[in-house]
Amino acid sequence: MASTTLLLLLLSAFCVAAAAQQRGSNISRGSSLTPTSNSFWLSPNRLYAFGFYKQGDGYYVGIFLNGIPQKTVVWTAIRDDSPVPSTATLHFTSEGRLRLQTQGQQKEIANSASASSASMLDSGNFVLYNSDGDIVWRSFDLPTDTLLPGQRLSAGKELFSSVSETNPSTGMFRLKMQNNGNLVQYPVKTPDAPTYAYYTSDTGGVGDNVALLLDGGGHLYLLNTNGSNILNITDGGYDNGNLYLLRIDPDGIFKLYSHDLDQNGSWSILWRSSNDKCAPKGLCGVNGFCILLDDRPDCKCLPGFDFVVASNWSSGCIRNFQEEICKSKDGSTKYTMSTLENTRWEEASYSNLSVPTQEDCEQDCLEDCNCEAAMFEDGSCKKQRLPLRFGRRSLGDSNILFVKMGSPEVSPQGSKKELRTDILVICVSLASFALIILAISGVLIHRKNLWAYKKISETGNVGLTEDVALRSFTYMELEKVTDGFKEEIGKGASGTVYKGAISNGQRIVAVKKLAKELAEGQREFQNELKVIGRTHHRNLVRLLGYCLDGQNKLLVYEYMSNGSLADLLFTPGKQPRWIERMGIALNVARGILYLHEECETQIIHCDIKPQNILMDEYRCAKISDFGLAKLLMHDQTNTFTGIRGTRGYVAPEWHRKLPVTVKADVYSYGIVLLETICCRRNVDWSLPEEEAILEEWVYQCFEAGELGKLVGDEEVDRRQLDRMVKVGLWCILDEPSLRPSMKKVLMMLGGTVDIPVPPSPISFLSAI
Repeated sequence: MASTTLLLLLLSAFCVAAAAQQRGSNISRGSSLTPTSNSFWLSPNRLYAFGFYKQGDGYYVGIFLNGIPQKTVVWTAIRDDSPVPSTATLHFTSEGRLRLQTQGQQKEIANSASASSASMLDSGNFVLYNSDGDIVWRSFDLPTDTLLPGQRLSAGKELFSSVSETNPSTGMFRLKMQNNGNLVQYPVKTPDAPTYAYYTSDTGGVGDNVALLLDGGGHLYLLNTNGSNILNITDGGYDNGNLYLLRIDPDGIFKLYSHDLDQNGSWSILWRSSNDKCAPKGLCGVNGFCILLDDRPDCKCLPGFDFVVASNWSSGCIRNFQEEICKSKDGSTKYTMSTLENTRWEEASYSNLSVPTQEDCEQDCLEDCNCEAAMFEDGSCKKQRLPLRFGRRSLGDSNILFVKMGSPEVSPQGSKKELRTDILVICVSLASFALIILAISGVLIHRKNLWAYKKISETGNVGLTEDVALRSFTYMELEKVTDGFKEEIGKGASGTVYKGAISNGQRIVAVKKLAKELAEGQREFQNELKVIGRTHHRNLVRLLGYCLDGQNKLLVYEYMSNGSLADLLFTPGKQPRWIERMGIALNVARGILYLHEECETQIIHCDIKPQNILMDEYRCAKISDFGLAKLLMHDQTNTFTGIRGTRGYVAPEWHRKLPVTVKADVYSYGIVLLETICCRRNVDWSLPEEEAILEEWVYQCFEAGELGKLVGDEEVDRRQLDRMVKVGLWCILDEPSLRPSMKKVLMMLGGTVDIPVPPSPISFLSAI
């Protein structure tokens, strides 16, 4: 009996949907809309409209409910572009394309050359038909943040939240109908992994091609292709006179809404995926945590941290104090610990100790230069590095979190006394060193000549894995996983990168095979392994393992499926949109900031360039290739070393044999930032002479107030463009001390600090 009822319900829903598909307005080729007159096409029931809707000072193209007083948008075309002005026109062209034209630019909304007519259906689905009356394009196949009755979210498809109620651009959260049958919510730009999920239907493995459906009675359920009902998310059976829709809201919670069409009321919520408004992961960004105040979510930063962008919680938090050397010469620490109760973050500890008291946990973290925070719970002390993710406070948690903070400044009198002592120690040390160096210099020269002839295998892997936990591979293993180093995916000065698969072919990896130059190759291998093995940040490529097998030196990294930033920026047709380029610039800046200020050991990358910035499947930028990186000692702020890096990105001080600081990376980042803005290389002699050298041309455009030339006809946020250009110009100043720190760069990019007008950068042509 139950199966018969289910079949009748399915047939009824199919018939209703089919009838709705057949009833729609007829729109012929050559029709057009404008925001100010004839701005939309109505469905026959006059409930839905397709066309322009106003948002702020501009307009978007989308589908919205026109038949109720409270205008509700259910679909937006090209949602991540800026709103268009009132002079825009939407054409259903004679070629059968749906095209938006604005300020000399044309953007395709639907490209189907075979389309002969269009229709806004009573179901809320906008469709294009061919001459035989078959549907060749439908808005239902490209959902944004909303699901309507009769619409299905098929396997592999996603809904993305909007930024806010007034900004339809892609927001922070997504709802995915996974291919394994599981309906899951994640933050955007995260893998489909349980670690990142904050809602799941727990239906993984129950069937293939499972889809999420909503019917006209408010019944939300998962359905298999054979008609089997996998799960009732809501029971349905609500008033059929109401209108229902499912939406993933900007707060990250997806909800079932109802509206009584017979009354001029407002939308009411019938069901929501969670009543906990702090449940969505990533709501408060890295190093932030969510608390509930009067049932409303509020974000706070860790003690000693401030929001990167004060008006944007999701921007995360960065330190608001100057980081000190971890320990003084006498072994004492220069940090203090702050305590947070009932607060927890994602479990990502690098060390888990059993300790009797919370004081032991606090002291252990304080004395560990790797430890940035520690969580004590039930005798367990979990030590973590920054950044901390997915933080929240809950009175039900019994844990205690310790966060490392900068100590109060030393008094001026104490500082002078310490300075005099330091000078005395230095003078004595230098005198002793001068006498010793003469005696041992001859021995060192002799040993250097012998060292070049030693076999690499004699060095073993001493020092490579002291502080890092990485998988060790044999050369034969890596030869097998790469199918004999068959597929080359990249090549650089320090080696060649091949595609491979480990874990029985389940995980794709990148295997870097270092060049076999005996001395330099060995140094680069040890350097890259030591540097990246100590780091953990979402904007750094993750090192998974290594191989040191005789003369064979290889590194195994996570695979980055979208290639390098250079591939995107410098390949016609692949350039990211403006909003993506903004995100890439911020991602790279965060990665460099981590190297400069958030690592146990300060690291100068020395080779920041688009080729060393890789893009994962979500186009999240990650810094790679640490073969040339320079580690600074705890009491060291600069270094003297030979020129490192790539021509065109190398800071002037390298060529002048001056001390090199982290500001060398800032210079390289400035060049990359300007390339990211303009989608071109820093030197291009195929262009007119005045445009050939990018930094000079950018400054000329900035000085003349003609920044639009940098992006051509592309629609960009002019305030963001002005901000990014000024940051780039400050970063490439000839004098290192005038360049901002990476922390300041992030604050300037985020708009939290004013950016003064930059002076003219001095062109250093020998660096090109």
